[in-house]
Amino acid sequence: MYVKAYSIPTYGAFVAQERARLTPAEQVRFDAYRKRYDENPRDKILDGFPPQLQIEPTSVCNYRCTFCFQTNEDWSNSKSGDMGFMSMDLFKQAVDEAQGQVEALNIASRGEPLLHPKISAMLDYVAGKFVAFKLNTNGWFLTEKNAHALLECDLMTLVISADAASEPAYSQLRVGGKLERIVKNVERFVEMRYKHYPDSRLLLRISGVKVPGTPDLEDMQKLWGDLADQVCFTNYNPWENVYESEENTIQEACTDLWRRMFLWWDGTCNPCDVDYRSTLATGKFPLSKLSQVWMGDSYQELRRNHEKAQRSACSPCRKCTVV
Repeated sequence: MYVKAYSIPTYGAFVAQERARLTPAEQVRFDAYRKRYDENPRDKILDGFPPQLQIEPTSVCNYRCTFCFQTNEDWSNSKSGDMGFMSMDLFKQAVDEAQGQVEALNIASRGEPLLHPKISAMLDYVAGKFVAFKLNTNGWFLTEKNAHALLECDLMTLVISADAASEPAYSQLRVGGKLERIVKNVERFVEMRYKHYPDSRLLLRISGVKVPGTPDLEDMQKLWGDLADQVCFTNYNPWENVYESEENTIQEACTDLWRRMFLWWDGTCNPCDVDYRSTLATGKFPLSKLSQVWMGDSYQELRRNHEKAQRSACSPCRKCTVV
């Protein structure tokens, strides 16, 4: 099932597909989540927890994509102190607090989640607890073992990042990767899904970042259309060098401040992943509860600056294009 999409313009079609695969009782929960996700940023509403929580199992990645902050060697090298893996205990604590309060959980952020040695156990622990449960991966470690773990945990959406439909474009953009391996991994995953998990509700999305050198969406559909449920591009934001970028004139408040919170591998809570160096860090979990961080003074000050059209008082917000 192919949904033609250029990210935001057809995002509603993706949401409708996600909702359609839920039971009636789950749809009620999903609708409540979507209402918070869409309306809280617009109306500047806070109700104790973020509509969406994004957990980073690891900040480590095996790729060095040209448009990603992993290319910043001062940050991504093993001696920086910024690279690491979340403990299972910390992961469980975060999931336990979020369950029943947050309906959307994303497993992804600055690193490649399937690199975590306990990713199978993490996925198993999350199973059945969220109606909007998603994981993002570059697909390199989509092994048979990981495929089983992803299909057994009732994951709702698996997003595989791929920006090109041929070589050498793929490996030039996704440095460290090879398109042939990703295609074979996805083909095996799809075969396993239909053979061993015929009742799986999982949506498979191939998503690329629209940067110079990427193909037309039609070319991506030719390669991935028979394998994926959804194929799309997301808009490019130059986060790989946001700290060195020129200050812009954007004054609109960032919706992420009312929409989602990021939890890094070491418990650092951050308002966004554009700020990959955590200069805007809003708290530390579990020293503070997720709800306390979300409603805390640091977050509130940041929101007030954005509401007052004072992004220029916040770094790297004054250089960021996300609204």
